[in-house]
Amino acid sequence: MKQLTWKLVLPLTILSFVMITKSWYVAFIDGPHEVLKGFPFPYVCRGWHTSMSLQIYVLEFIADILTYFIFWFLVIFSIRRFIVPIHISKILFRALLVLSVLALIGVGFILADPNHIYKLHRKDEIVIEKTGVSLIWGEE
Repeated sequence: MKQLTWKLVLPLTILSFVMITKSWYVAFIDGPHEVLKGFPFPYVCRGWHTSMSLQIYVLEFIADILTYFIFWFLVIFSIRRFIVPIHISKILFRALLVLSVLALIGVGFILADPNHIYKLHRKDEIVIEKTGVSLIWGEE
């Protein structure tokens, strides 16, 4: 399972985390209406201090990544244990590796912007008005 974790679970975690998320249209109490992104916890929204900035909530971000990882680990473990043994071909492994590295580089460029605000967790009260699935290539 150790090999499958590095060769399959981790790349699937990265790719699904980058490509599929949930959008939350919320009203902050004593604040503006915003669209937050993240599943199962919203971890990013537009920065209020300047344009082209983000507010990133670190604990929610880590919890979301761990949720994706645990999901893919359980799926791969269940398939391997109860259905069929999984053998990863070199071509599939390399393709997943290249796509994962490209996704990490893209996320790294976004997170490296000095205008972003990083908070440990979201302390503001919100009222959820609408939610939906958000894909990397489009909205809801």
